[in-house]
Amino acid sequence: MKERNILAGFKTVEAAEKAAASLRQAGFETIQIAQIGQYPGDGIQNITNPITGDIPSLASLTEAGDFPSGRDASILAAAGPDASGMADRGDERLGSILLTAVVPEERGDEATQIIEAHGGVI
Repeated sequence: MKERNILAGFKTVEAAEKAAASLRQAGFETIQIAQIGQYPGDGIQNITNPITGDIPSLASLTEAGDFPSGRDASILAAAGPDASGMADRGDERLGSILLTAVVPEERGDEATQIIEAHGGVI
C-alpha cells in the first residue's frame, strides 16, 4: 500500500494535539508530535538574573539552544539577528511544533484537511 508523509507546523502543542486526536478518530494511526528549533537542546531552563547568573552564552539565553561542542557554535548563533530580539524571522505562521503523520495515499487529502482545520500549515 502506498503511503503519504505529511509534515505540518503548529504554533501551539495544544492545537497539534487536537489535530492528532481528530486524525486518530478518523482512523489514522501513525502520528507524532515534536518540538523543533533552529538549535539543539532546550537552552537555559531557570534564569533568576542574567547579569549575575551563570549564563554559558547569549545564544543559550536568547535562542534556547545548547552548544556542547564548544563556544564557536554559540558565538556564531549569538551573532545572528534573532539573538538581538530585533529580527523579523518572516514566516512565523509555521510555529515550532511539528506534527508528522503517515497516512494511506488515497486518504492523504482527508488527513490534510483535518490538519488544516486545526490551524496546521502543511
